[in-house]
Amino acid sequence: MKFSKMHALSNDFVVINNIKQNHYLDKNIIKKLSNRYTSIGFDQLLLIELSNNKNIDFHYRIFNSDGNEVNQCGNGARCFAKYVNIKKLTLKKNICISTNTNIIYLKILENNKVCVNMGIPLFDPKSLPFLGKLKNNNYSLFFNKKIIKFDIVSLGNPHCIIQVNNIFTTPVKLIGSFIQNHKLFPNKVNVGFMEYINSNNIKLRVFERGVGETNACGTGACAAVAVGINKKLLSNKVKVNLIGGSLNIKWKGDNSNIFMKGDAHYIYDGEIDL
Repeated sequence: MKFSKMHALSNDFVVINNIKQNHYLDKNIIKKLSNRYTSIGFDQLLLIELSNNKNIDFHYRIFNSDGNEVNQCGNGARCFAKYVNIKKLTLKKNICISTNTNIIYLKILENNKVCVNMGIPLFDPKSLPFLGKLKNNNYSLFFNKKIIKFDIVSLGNPHCIIQVNNIFTTPVKLIGSFIQNHKLFPNKVNVGFMEYINSNNIKLRVFERGVGETNACGTGACAAVAVGINKKLLSNKVKVNLIGGSLNIKWKGDNSNIFMKGDAHYIYDGEIDL
């Protein structure tokens, strides 16, 4: 199987062109391929497929390192755009791709930058889904004798956003694992820890569903900004500072689309005997 290794803010991917080859990868194979010690290693695996719709350029599938398929990945979308551009699968700078749940619009910019239209953030608990109830204008869970308040939003995948005083002193793995696997999130959830700097800047760490903490999460950055704008903490243009680098997020609020701009980098091509 031929593949390419790519990264966006150190969130790393294996990209497989399933247009020119036709590989079926089951959950166990994906888990083996994701192992950083005995195989290639990656946070997510991305499949490029033909679209059945003449108005859509490609179909995009995403698998976490645990082998489970998910419906959205913002950093992966930027790498997708970079890949089809450098491999000349299309000459377009504006690309339309489908996922299992929605349509994404990508714009290839200069200096390895890609802008992604991530769609409309959804705050309805059913969109995640989330089975809890809103109390006193807050969602909350009891953990280690403390109440953790959080917000929820879906961007094609589910997000729980917790505002913290310091992302580096917060036990991200401990809290993230607890919330991610809580019964109120039947499909599990990505957990973002947001530190407010000012109305145009936040810091963010994300404990991703099926992966653990990653160096960056594009949908997580959009989710945190959407929550911050909804709570009137943030302006319409926000720089999100993640472990692996920064993303620029724009959102006008309400039922408008949210936009993400950031880097995407090609590393190498390889092939592996399955």
